Amino acid sequence: MKKIALFCDGSSLGNPGFGGYCAILRYGENERIISGGQKDATNNQMELLAVIKGLEALREPCEVTITSDSSYVVKGINEWLSGWVKKNFAKVKNPELWEYYLQVAKGHKIKAIWVRGHNGHEENERCDIIAKNEATQLKES
Repeated sequence: MKKIALFCDGSSLGNPGFGGYCAILRYGENERIISGGQKDATNNQMELLAVIKGLEALREPCEVTITSDSSYVVKGINEWLSGWVKKNFAKVKNPELWEYYLQVAKGHKIKAIWVRGHNGHEENERCDIIAKNEATQLKES
């Protein structure tokens, strides 16, 4: 199984507001940046969408280490998701995104790691800038 690093961040200008996301996929020396945005999005939605879009880009089952400054995403993946599935996502925010996450995560071995945001983590800082730019471009268009 290929070992992939997935760095991600989401941004929302207002909550909800214009949102942007960014995922950086790294395999060895190769890197791919995936980004985009949505109107009327929350920060948590953009954080999770960054992960989803990163996983969507993978063409085969991989061992994926997700690095995010979102405790919502990291705890969701590592701690809460199995309980949410058991209760059929009752009273869970963004159930459609979490259900889609489960689809794109199938076949992969995933571990999520939390990093403090705006604390000098190189890839997290890059993702933050790109996600904010996506949200700003959407707002200005």
